[in-house]
Amino acid sequence: MAAMGKRVEIVGIVLVRNEDRFIRQVLKNILAFCDRIIVADNLSNDRTAGEVASLMRQTGKIEYHRIRRTGTSHDLIAANAGQSKWIFAVDGDELYDPAGLKRLRAALLRGEFEDWWMILGNVLHCRELNREKGYARGYLTPPCRSMTKLYNFSRINRWDGPCDERLHGGRIDFKAGYSMARRMLVYEKMSWETSFFRCLHLCFLPRSSREARDPGRITVRRNIVEKRSARFPRNILHLFQKIIGKERDSVYKREMYMRGALVQKDVTPFFSAEAGLPIST
Repeated sequence: MAAMGKRVEIVGIVLVRNEDRFIRQVLKNILAFCDRIIVADNLSNDRTAGEVASLMRQTGKIEYHRIRRTGTSHDLIAANAGQSKWIFAVDGDELYDPAGLKRLRAALLRGEFEDWWMILGNVLHCRELNREKGYARGYLTPPCRSMTKLYNFSRINRWDGPCDERLHGGRIDFKAGYSMARRMLVYEKMSWETSFFRCLHLCFLPRSSREARDPGRITVRRNIVEKRSARFPRNILHLFQKIIGKERDSVYKREMYMRGALVQKDVTPFFSAEAGLPIST
């Protein structure tokens, strides 16, 4: 349980690059859950910055940083280590259920998960989203991998060293009795329908107005791990493919997020009045 008199703070860190299709709804859905939100924009050249600026003026809860190096996103939250804070990392293709987050926030403030280092939630990795009819089709966790990122920074002394992006890489100095193994797997305890921590991962959909919208094509951006691990010739080839409009898909995402049966789920709670206005098209 949390120590008496110690205030728990929830800090959102949102790393984006060309996410103007969904970023407004992404931020709206986590506004009530987070005490403050840091947006790290890795040189977007679509309307992402404008969408974020609009919400900044409305809420006063968001701070915006335009960054050249993705690792800077970790620098923005590293100083929170050792404090009574939960760090919630969100990408521009992750829509969380705001009603579920309301329940989770209350539990975090009560200290119910204080002894855990990380919480991994339920995820639907979407290859189709129909907002008008209120459904999405995709692959569930389990058997797919969960990629939610909610960390208890009160359980570490520091997280430093070279990080490719926030909460990826570097060195974690845990407090006595804690390690990476202290993870709460919500998806093993709760179904998609009953979970208080569930996410629509829009990883197979176009996320920017600069991307073509082809209903018959799955769009899979490579993640930071793939980009960093690729050899120089492969990166040159990838750049050429991007220039000619034939960008290489993410092998990792296809392997991790397209497992099991393709299912259809009701997603109206993700676009409810509690989540704010629907995203623009």
